[in-house]
Amino acid sequence: MLTPPKDAELIEFPTSTIWFDKSGIMYSVSKKVPAQSLEEARKTIHKLDELLQGRKVLWLADVTNTAESTREMREWAAEVLPRYIKAIAMVSDSALGKMLANLFFTLKKQPYPTKMFTNEKDAKEWLMQYL
Repeated sequence: MLTPPKDAELIEFPTSTIWFDKSGIMYSVSKKVPAQSLEEARKTIHKLDELLQGRKVLWLADVTNTAESTREMREWAAEVLPRYIKAIAMVSDSALGKMLANLFFTLKKQPYPTKMFTNEKDAKEWLMQYL
């Protein structure tokens, strides 16, 4: 659903590809791969920590291909992600992607704004209020 601009510097993670736009929004597109183990997720967060250097970002995530995660993984992510996120907008053209994203954010209320969208334009407009 989301496509990086030709001039974007892409950063590859095991389950997603990320890039930043000129306003600093972090984009991610989930890959169609099995869910990460907790150990793999910790390595990914370590890489993200190095990348962000203590700053929080607005995150626009294409969750179309997101794999279902374990309860342990969801609890860990809910604990860790608030260190990095100001607000998150998710997009998906997959019923499963929408369901999994909504499940995660419904089961574990986050201390940052979250919203699901069907297109990038609306998602980005909503995120801009948090810049």
